[in-house]
Amino acid sequence: MDRHLAAERVEYQGRKAVRLMNGKVRALIDQAGGMMPEFGLERGKATANVHWIPGFRGNSGRPWDPKTQADYWKVKLLHQIAGDFPCSPNFGPPCSVDGTELPPHGWAANEEWRLEEARVDGESEAAIARFSLASPAATMPLSWTKTDIMLGGQAAYYSVMTIANSGPTAVSVNLARHNTLGAPFLQAGCRIALSAERFLAAPTLTEFDDTGRLRPGLEFGSLREAPLRSGGKADISLVPGMIGYTDFVTGPVPADAELGWSCVVNPELGQAYICFFPGPLAAGARDIALGFNDLWMQYGGRNFTPWALHDGGSDLSFCLGTENATGAYANGLTFSRANPELLGRPTMVEVPAGGERRLLYGVAIVELDKGFAGEAIESIEAEDACLVIKGKVRYQKAELDARFRRVKRL
Repeated sequence: MDRHLAAERVEYQGRKAVRLMNGKVRALIDQAGGMMPEFGLERGKATANVHWIPGFRGNSGRPWDPKTQADYWKVKLLHQIAGDFPCSPNFGPPCSVDGTELPPHGWAANEEWRLEEARVDGESEAAIARFSLASPAATMPLSWTKTDIMLGGQAAYYSVMTIANSGPTAVSVNLARHNTLGAPFLQAGCRIALSAERFLAAPTLTEFDDTGRLRPGLEFGSLREAPLRSGGKADISLVPGMIGYTDFVTGPVPADAELGWSCVVNPELGQAYICFFPGPLAAGARDIALGFNDLWMQYGGRNFTPWALHDGGSDLSFCLGTENATGAYANGLTFSRANPELLGRPTMVEVPAGGERRLLYGVAIVELDKGFAGEAIESIEAEDACLVIKGKVRYQKAELDARFRRVKRL
C-alpha cells in the first residue's frame, strides 16, 4: 500500500473535516456545506493552496446565528464559503420551489453533511471520504451521497455525487460544482480556457447589475472579445487583477463533447488547474452531464459587507469561480423552472421518482512542461489513463483517471 495515502478526520475553528493526502497533493473537506478550502501541491511542510479562502470567512468557532451575524454576512453561505463545493437543489439566490424554501446554492452548500467513512483502500490505492445529506424538507424528498477520492500518485481529487429521489414524482433540480480559485495561485496574468464555444453575460435584474462591466445578456463567441457596457470589448480569458468589477458569464458545454472541462493556467508557476467531467456524448443514461461552464469573476465591485469591511467601503475580495453547472446562469431553481433551456442546453437535472442520478467530477493540478505554460490551451481530451492538454503547437499528457474508470469501480 502507498504509505503516502491518508484519510484523516480533523477539526479546526469549530469545523469538522476530513483531510485526504497522497504525497503529491492534499485536500481538506468540511462537513459543513462540503466546502473544500484547501487543495494544493505538497511543498515540504507547506501546501501550495490553489483554492479561495475569503478573509471574511467566519472562523470564531461559533455556529451560524442569523440574529447576530446576518447584518454582516447576510446569509449562512457566506459565513462558511471557501474553495470548491457542491450546489443543489438550487444554484443561485434563495427561492421558493414547490412550496419549499431553498437557501442560496441549496442545502448541499449550507447544511452539515454526515461523514459515513474516511479510510484508505490499500487494494485500490485510494484515500476515500464518503458523506451523505438528506433533504430537510419533506416536500422535496431528495438525498445526496458524495464520495471524495484521492488516487495514489495523482495530483487530483475525484468526487462522485448521487442524487436520489424517494418521492412518487420526478423532481427537477439544479446541480453545480463551485470551484473557486484564490491567491497565491490566482493572480493577474492567469489565463482561462473553457470547453464552451459561445457565451452569455448575466442578464439584467441580477446581483451583477451594479457590479459588472460586461453588457448584460449579450451573446458573444470568444472570451477574448466580451462586449463592455461602456463600448468596446475586453479579453476576459486573461485575469486582469483587482479592477473593481464583478461579472458572471455562462457558456454551454457542446452537445457533442465527450468531455466537459474548465482550465486556469498560472504561467508564472507553470501550473494548470483543470476541472473535468463526462460530456453529453460520453455520459451514461444514469450519469449527469453538466451543461454549462460558468465564470464568476470577483475582481472587486461589491462595496458592501462581507466583501467590504463596511457598507460603502472598498471590495477586498479577489477570486475566480470556474463553476461547472446545470442551471440557468446562477439565477436559482425558480428561474430555471421558468427557463428550462438556455443556449440549447437544459438548465435542470431530472431525478426520476424512486430513482437516482450520478455526477462524476475530477479536479487536477497539472505541472506544465517548460515552454508549454506560455501557450494558450485550445482543448482538453480524455484518454483511458490520462488527460491530453492541447495548445496550438504543443500538447501534454497528464496521468489521471480521465474517464473515471477506476473511480467508478470504487
